[in-house]
Amino acid sequence: MRAQFVLSEIGVGLRRNLTMTFAVIVSVALSLALFGGSLLMREQVSTMKGYWYDKVNVSIFLCNKNDAESQPACAKGAVTEDQKKEIKADLEKMPVVQSVQFETADEAYKHYKEQFSKSPIVGSLTPDQMQESFRVKLKDPAKYAVISSAFSQRAGVQEVQDQKSLLENLFILLNRMNFVALVVMFLMLTVALMLIVNTVRVSAFSRRRETGIMRLVGASSFYIQLPFIMEAAIAGLLGAVFACVLLGCGQYFVNNWLAHDIDVIQFIGWDAVLTKLPLVLSIGLLMPALAAFLALRKYLKV
Repeated sequence: MRAQFVLSEIGVGLRRNLTMTFAVIVSVALSLALFGGSLLMREQVSTMKGYWYDKVNVSIFLCNKNDAESQPACAKGAVTEDQKKEIKADLEKMPVVQSVQFETADEAYKHYKEQFSKSPIVGSLTPDQMQESFRVKLKDPAKYAVISSAFSQRAGVQEVQDQKSLLENLFILLNRMNFVALVVMFLMLTVALMLIVNTVRVSAFSRRRETGIMRLVGASSFYIQLPFIMEAAIAGLLGAVFACVLLGCGQYFVNNWLAHDIDVIQFIGWDAVLTKLPLVLSIGLLMPALAAFLALRKYLKV
């Protein structure tokens, strides 16, 4: 009988405050979707770092005839065959180096045409304008400074470039986007909590007569609170379920569109999403219930 009464009170409360309950569900859904998306974005950035940092090389660009006229580092002229052999031998002796690959000017020109085939300046370039280079794979990408200090001032070397630094700007941008998403999530969560508190207040006020009667007949505080807490918890849980649906739709979009069209990025899979769903559901259930419990303490003292 008691369970039936509690359930009936929950139904009455949800019907009386239908618009506010709907607002709570939408607010909780959006805030938790942003929360889950932020967690997934952080994991995606971590995965991308591990994937790309393992593939990046240190490039040692060598001077050519054109550089001798325009680059101060190449003032002594184009690199010689003896200098190339010396640089390669020194690289292979270094303990931080895993492998060394030499790229000729013709190979550099071919790769440039493949990567920038739509660029209007491709037709104006010739192979002799491209730079020869050594592509150095390091055992630890963080040891770039060792290569830079050893070869940046070497005769015949135009520039030592760490490809890792080119990716840092991308990861900084992604981290900032993740931070913005977290800020928006906290704002949405604050709005959701305020809506929950107001909904509970309106519900308690509209049923103050029933609450007073229950107090007079000796009902416990928990028994009086339970319908209000359950109303908030159900609304929050519905919002959390909706947030999980949004996260699932986002992952489906990634797997069936982005992953096929953007093959240079290793995207996270369903396992990463599924591990976040229990956390989203738990927060969606417990957060509104706790907010309702704290809001009701004032009204049950009357």
